[in-house]
Amino acid sequence: MTVQPKVSIKRACRVVNLPRSMFYYQPKKDDSELIDKLNELSELLPTRGIDEYYGRLRKQGYLWNRKRVLRVYRELKLQMRRKRKRRLPSRIKEPLIQPEALNHTWSMDFMHDVLESGRKVRVLNIIDDFNREALAVEAGYSHNSHSVIEQLEIIMITRDKPRRIRVDNGPEFISQRLREWCDQKEITLTFIQPGKPTQNAYIERFNRFYREDILDAYIFESIDELRVLSRNWQDDYNQNHPHKSLGGMTPDQFALTTATNEDKKLAKTTISPTKLAMKK
Repeated sequence: MTVQPKVSIKRACRVVNLPRSMFYYQPKKDDSELIDKLNELSELLPTRGIDEYYGRLRKQGYLWNRKRVLRVYRELKLQMRRKRKRRLPSRIKEPLIQPEALNHTWSMDFMHDVLESGRKVRVLNIIDDFNREALAVEAGYSHNSHSVIEQLEIIMITRDKPRRIRVDNGPEFISQRLREWCDQKEITLTFIQPGKPTQNAYIERFNRFYREDILDAYIFESIDELRVLSRNWQDDYNQNHPHKSLGGMTPDQFALTTATNEDKKLAKTTISPTKLAMKK
C-alpha cells in the first residue's frame, strides 16, 4: 500500500506559481438572485439575448452592471441557442355528454402497431358519438393533417358534416391546415386537455375493442391485410355489436330507431291538408 505524501498549501502554491491569497479567495458577491432572474427571463423569452435581459433587469430596478450580468449569463451558457418547446394553448375541460342527434359530435384518434416485418403502422379511427358508429378505421404507414382531411371528406360524401369534432392534441389535429379546413366547413374543433384521455372516452372505448379484436389478435404480413380485416371488423361492429349505453342496440339499430321516432314526432305535429281545410 502506497502512502501519498502530504503537501502543504504553501508548497503547492509555490509549485504552480499561485499566490496563496488566490487560493483562499472567496467571492464576496452572491449571484444567486441574478441567476434566478436570468433563468426566469430565459424561460419567458427563450429567443432573446443579453441586451434584452439586461434592459429588463434595469427596468425592474436591479442595479447590476452589464459586465456582471454578462458574466453570469455566460456561466449559465444562455448564449447557446436552445431548442424551444412548442406551447399548447390552454384547454378547457368539457363534460362528456352524449349528443342528441347524428352528426352532432364526431371523435377522432390514432392507434399504433407494427407489421410482421417490424414496420410501424398507424390507424385513424373516427366515430359518431351519438350512436358510437365507426365512420372510419383507416390504416396506413403514416398519417398527416392532409390524410385526416381527406378521410373526413370521404365520410361527408355519404352523410352530413358534423357540428363538432373532438380530438386530442396530436400534431395532425393542431395543424393550421386542419383548423382552416374546419373554419371553412363551419365545424368546431374541440380539444381535450393534455394527458386526459378520459375526456375522449367514447373513442377510447372504441379503440379498446379494436385493439383486442384486431391489433392484438393477428400478426399482419402487409398493410393490405390489416386494411381488409379492419373494414370487415368495422362493418361487423356497426351492424352486430350491442352497446349497453344504447339499450343493447347496435349503432345501426340505434340510428334507425332514433330516425323512426323523429318521423313519428314530426307526423304528430304536422296538420294534414284535410284537417287544415276543415278548420278554415
